[in-house]
Amino acid sequence: MATPRRLIIGMSGASGAILGIRLLEVLRSTEIETHLIISSAARMTIDSETTWRASDVEKLARVVHPIGDIGATIASGSFKTDGMIIAPCSVKTMSAIAYGITDDLIARAADVCLKEGRPVVAIFREAPLHAGHLRALTQFAELGGIVFPPVPSFYAHPQTVDDAVTQIIGRVLDRIGIENDLVKRWEGLQAQKRPARRAPRQDG
Repeated sequence: MATPRRLIIGMSGASGAILGIRLLEVLRSTEIETHLIISSAARMTIDSETTWRASDVEKLARVVHPIGDIGATIASGSFKTDGMIIAPCSVKTMSAIAYGITDDLIARAADVCLKEGRPVVAIFREAPLHAGHLRALTQFAELGGIVFPPVPSFYAHPQTVDDAVTQIIGRVLDRIGIENDLVKRWEGLQAQKRPARRAPRQDG
């Protein structure tokens, strides 16, 4: 029997909860079985930054795992998945994964994916960065993790925050190998259509 396509989604407490929400919205219309973990801090961030409730975000996933459930299916390498996306990824979560501190299910699931050679994409949401952040990011990358800061693609001329979020999520899905039509693809300078320029501001 063929194993279904499965993807683990972790939401930590960093700013940028909408990134995880948009990711789940997109994946809901696919055949991919999503396994969601929301940290306690992420629940507060969802409530603070968006009009969503954490309970409604959970409804977007196929399976929801409590953050403290270290005995969950996704805590074992024998449970096959296509990898994991952490959206957004906080400094605390990044550091825990980088240094093997697997005391919650997000860090444990990421550690399992890395040891099994499965991709882990971390939408790392922090700036500016000090040397400790950079060391943790380097350690994570050396373990096989993919650091993906949520940097807007300005060549796509995003007009709204929603445009930028959608483009970022499309690129993340590209990186983990999931086909999508969210990304405005680069076609070269000659093919780019510039938006209409705004008239200069007249003071006085």
